[in-house]
Amino acid sequence: MRLPTEAPPTARIPRFTRAERWIHRTTALLMGVCVVTAAALYVPEFAQLVGRRALVVRLHEWAGLALPVPVLAGLASRAFRGDLGRLNRFGPHDRRWLRAALRRDRRRAERPAGKFNAGQKIYAAWIAGATLVMLGTGLLMWFTHLTPVQWRTSATFVHDWLALTIGIVLAGHIGMALGDPEARRGMRTGAVSREWAEREHPLWRDRTGRAHSRW
Repeated sequence: MRLPTEAPPTARIPRFTRAERWIHRTTALLMGVCVVTAAALYVPEFAQLVGRRALVVRLHEWAGLALPVPVLAGLASRAFRGDLGRLNRFGPHDRRWLRAALRRDRRRAERPAGKFNAGQKIYAAWIAGATLVMLGTGLLMWFTHLTPVQWRTSATFVHDWLALTIGIVLAGHIGMALGDPEARRGMRTGAVSREWAEREHPLWRDRTGRAHSRW
């Protein structure tokens, strides 16, 4: 017999606050502008379709400068700071998850995860570092009078090739999201089903239904 206080198995539990969803959406929008404008600047077919190169360059520059702003503003959110801490910690279960992923072992028992799995932690760390490198090299390319030609040439090389890598990684990230409707629903609404949480993130303590702080 189920206790009155026990939530039904189909109950939805909080995963992301409004602040966290705002940060994700705003960052995704800015990153999308950077990717689209970069394609319009570097792919001849897109450049011919779009035209107005000067405007595209300005959009690319200002979107790139604004990219860190949502994360910096989000530091006011206690829930967001908590998730940053989770993303920054690797434990034995994360190494086990990675070994299973490398072996293509899809058994759930071999892929233990807390609120974020090891793949999500690696992606978050990589994209954060790549964004900082892109920002730094972009500034060197923008303010041409502040640095020697050799620095600007090197910055351009790193910026261009890292941009291509980011495009590939983002495509993989979007592909993974498309393959997991419940994860997308969690990012869209802030809540996920208990069954999904227990299956995909069995070590996530908040799966019991404890309410998250709104801010």
